[in-house]
Amino acid sequence: MKAIYFSGKAGGGKTATALGLGLKLQDKGFKVSYFKPIGFRKGTIKKDDDDVMLMRDVFSLPYSGDTISPVIVNDHYLTPRFMQEVKDLHPRIKKAFQKCSEGYDVVLVDGSIEPHVGHNQGLDDFNLAEILGAVALPVIKADDDFDLDQNLFYLEMWKSKKIPLIGCIFNNITTTQWNKTNSVYKPLVEEKGCDVLGLIPRQVAISAPTVVEFYDVIGGDVLTAPDNMNRIVEEVVVGTMTIESALKYLRRAPNKALITGGDRSDMALTALETSTSVIILTGGLYPDLQVLSKAEEKGVPVILVNQDTYSTIENLQSIYRSIHPQNQEAINIIKGNIDKYLQWGKLVDYLQK
Repeated sequence: MKAIYFSGKAGGGKTATALGLGLKLQDKGFKVSYFKPIGFRKGTIKKDDDDVMLMRDVFSLPYSGDTISPVIVNDHYLTPRFMQEVKDLHPRIKKAFQKCSEGYDVVLVDGSIEPHVGHNQGLDDFNLAEILGAVALPVIKADDDFDLDQNLFYLEMWKSKKIPLIGCIFNNITTTQWNKTNSVYKPLVEEKGCDVLGLIPRQVAISAPTVVEFYDVIGGDVLTAPDNMNRIVEEVVVGTMTIESALKYLRRAPNKALITGGDRSDMALTALETSTSVIILTGGLYPDLQVLSKAEEKGVPVILVNQDTYSTIENLQSIYRSIHPQNQEAINIIKGNIDKYLQWGKLVDYLQK
């Protein structure tokens, strides 16, 4: 059995990449399992990690969510209870990993929301990959030069821990960043001694979050169009300005989420005349009935939350797209990307050694 550790930041597509490569390996006759040592819970609803649910269903794994992902954290995980249990976490992770590995040729190990998360307790990607005896396959999302610097630093960390690198993958590349990624970023990574196995462009169908991802984080009451929660959200517009100032942003932003106070019926009604996926009304202020009627007519969900606008925006920082097992179209796109953009045969070569 061999373990491949997919590491990268949330929203960078590491789980999607692992899924696509896993499906290709399965087609080649490999028995594929999945493990996520550190899961992340978005919002306050207690449920299995979204990635765990996806992989368990796609690869028909017979394990519970607690086995596939034995430790769950959020961004305030350092509680007294957690600190009391921390001494037992490494043995718990190794035991769960062993169970998920038995009888399989390869285990796809999914890193945390950032490679450094959990470092203070030895739960970062680098330490866990070493503990599990995995090789690393970093998935890089570099929207700017600072992002690249961060990823180059992570590559140095893999080397300092003497963890073998199969290579790395640039993923979720915007159109404006494509040429720079290919001509500048790729050579800089290769200078560090890491093969680049491919570049995958950003695709809205699998990278943009949906309204339901927003709802999972902020909660609240869905006042209209509950059947349209799978609409994609490409941009977020905060409606705190005058209508005259906001109009150009509302017209320019496609498939947007508008965040505004419940007393800004003028802003909500204007947004509904443009490409809007969801309206989030803050402050617990119930909107004018005209807003609800128009939103229902347009099929646009309206979500009412009690938090103020600033707090709502802060909560949305953790949102990223989760692929659901029922979304066969997205799964097919992900698998197609592996064929089209990656030298995935190198992975097969490694597993057959």
